[in-house]
Amino acid sequence: MRLTGLRVAVTGASGFCGAAVARAAATAGADVWCLGRRPGPVGRHVPWDAGRDVPDLTGTDVVIHLAAAVGDPTPGPATERAYRAVNVTGTARLLDAVGERPLVWVSSASVYRPGGPGLVTEDHPVDGQLSAYGRTKAAGERLALAAGAVVLRPRAVYGPGDRHLLPRLRQARRGGWLPVPGPDVQLSLTAVENLAAACLAATGWPAGAYNVADARPYSRDAVLRAVFVALGEPVRLARVPARLADAAAGVATTLAGLTGRPPLLTRYAVDQLARTVVLDTGRATRQGYRPEKTFDDHLARLAGPVRASRPAGSEDR
Repeated sequence: MRLTGLRVAVTGASGFCGAAVARAAATAGADVWCLGRRPGPVGRHVPWDAGRDVPDLTGTDVVIHLAAAVGDPTPGPATERAYRAVNVTGTARLLDAVGERPLVWVSSASVYRPGGPGLVTEDHPVDGQLSAYGRTKAAGERLALAAGAVVLRPRAVYGPGDRHLLPRLRQARRGGWLPVPGPDVQLSLTAVENLAAACLAATGWPAGAYNVADARPYSRDAVLRAVFVALGEPVRLARVPARLADAAAGVATTLAGLTGRPPLLTRYAVDQLARTVVLDTGRATRQGYRPEKTFDDHLARLAGPVRASRPAGSEDR
């Protein structure tokens, strides 16, 4: 999609997803304005603290909002307040400044109620979230939808610059074993490049919520094994009954509340891996969304540095 001549404001452009969107917008010909506490990878920097200020959008034509408090920290009132300040009150401040400009507001599939059918449409209930992130993203997107925004709901975004999924998987590895809750399941994942393409295209979509994911779901176990093979750190999967994993997450969360350290395991993390979650992307597809990147593309990038570090003449066994 070409954006030549458009002045596109990208909030959170110094983050993983925001940086990918800013680069994609620049490649599409846009004049990119990166709003955030730190500069983005391209364009001009407009300082903005989503937890404190109303952004200055003067001179911009389109807004793509990715600034957010993310992660799965220790639950509690302090966490809820901190996440709400950015994801909800920050959204309200943004909406005050957007005016009549088209707004794409990037949400998350974490807003959906846990459980239910394996195939999740945009009409699935948005409540009962297991984390401060999910609860405050749901509250923020309600404001955005009421204001007429396009809201995108990706799931488990991965790709170059990922600061959450891959680091947490490596942290969970114990020797040559990786614990997983329950049997294999099918999961939707979203390449960051596919999300970026959707963000640009969605500037012309009708208002409403849209699921965004790769073209097909993946086997959880196949993905986990392939990631560690690509990293040169093969693992065997240690299956843990899902109920036991959930109970262990409850204990870990309680201990985290006492020590002040982030929990090693949370109910949200268990839920993300223990049940089939496939996003129905038909609504976005009908608008022309065609995700091109796959997890195999990501694996090839991960394996590249590993291959490059091997001595000449070495080969895979």
